[in-house]
Amino acid sequence: MNRSKLIWLGLALVSLSASALSEIDPDWKESVAPPAPSFNKDQVIPIEMPRYVSLRFGVDPATLVITPDGIVRYVMVATSESGVLSAMYEGIRCATGEVKTYAHYTSSGNWATVKDPKWQGMNDNLRSKHALAFARQAACDSRSTVTISPAEIIKALKK
Repeated sequence: MNRSKLIWLGLALVSLSASALSEIDPDWKESVAPPAPSFNKDQVIPIEMPRYVSLRFGVDPATLVITPDGIVRYVMVATSESGVLSAMYEGIRCATGEVKTYAHYTSSGNWATVKDPKWQGMNDNLRSKHALAFARQAACDSRSTVTISPAEIIKALKK
């Protein structure tokens, strides 16, 4: 079985057991997310998406950070066929198969912080399919980010 299929299977199992994992580690606390970083749309590395998705998604590698509490934070850029750009500052918690959006990039060129952002299962929300694709392709090594560095994520994305 190839790495992508193993990651997909791992994330599917993790999503099913996210509540169980929370019970296993009830003391886990998320580090405070810093303000959304600036990004460069010209440096974005594409994420492979299903053919039915009309938007193109990619991650600015300069925004990739792995926190000590196991969160992969990044800026995801979405571009339409007509060239309209949007971006999200997000975090993935590989251990539970969840994603959180901290901020959205506005048409005025500023970040709008999400009030009270919540962790959501990557399989539970159509709007997070890009996060699931990113997790499968590069961000999550099985259910953990312990052995992954931003450089390894970038390398995996460029394959």
